[in-house]
Amino acid sequence: MIIRAAQERDFTGFLDLAAQVEHWFGPMVGESGFHRAVRKHTGRATALVAVPSDGGPGPLGGPGALSRPGLLGGLLFGGQAPVHHVHWLVVAEHARRQGVGRALMAEALRRIGPLVGSVDVVTFGAGHPGAVTSGARVFYERLGFAPAETAEPGPEGGSRQVYRLAAGRPGA
Repeated sequence: MIIRAAQERDFTGFLDLAAQVEHWFGPMVGESGFHRAVRKHTGRATALVAVPSDGGPGPLGGPGALSRPGLLGGLLFGGQAPVHHVHWLVVAEHARRQGVGRALMAEALRRIGPLVGSVDVVTFGAGHPGAVTSGARVFYERLGFAPAETAEPGPEGGSRQVYRLAAGRPGA
């Protein structure tokens, strides 16, 4: 698996990833705002993608686990000290629980550089059906993020919560 800055050719891959999670996050594939965000982040080199390394089996799963065509995952990040944000992180259904999200987050944190303030991400609130199913809250906690304030509900009406990685915490 290779983590690299997204390129314009990856745009349809972002749409494919978005289609896999619209039931949790609301419409994205047909939304011009999402299209603009992906293109803006791509142009700023703040969009990352995970792709198969050589078309062979991925290093983190069984034969063929990470070798399907398309993106394994995508991440959009931004901000400036003291607060950075992970705006969007999705791992393809077939590549989940194989280290793709962790690798994308590690590269985003590397690109952010020494953490002076914090990195915030908005994820499912505790009462959202996707909170357990997706494993997102546990994923961020394992990376050193801690639950912070409640965020505005998502476009589908589900609860959201900010998770924060503060300077000096493990993972920062």
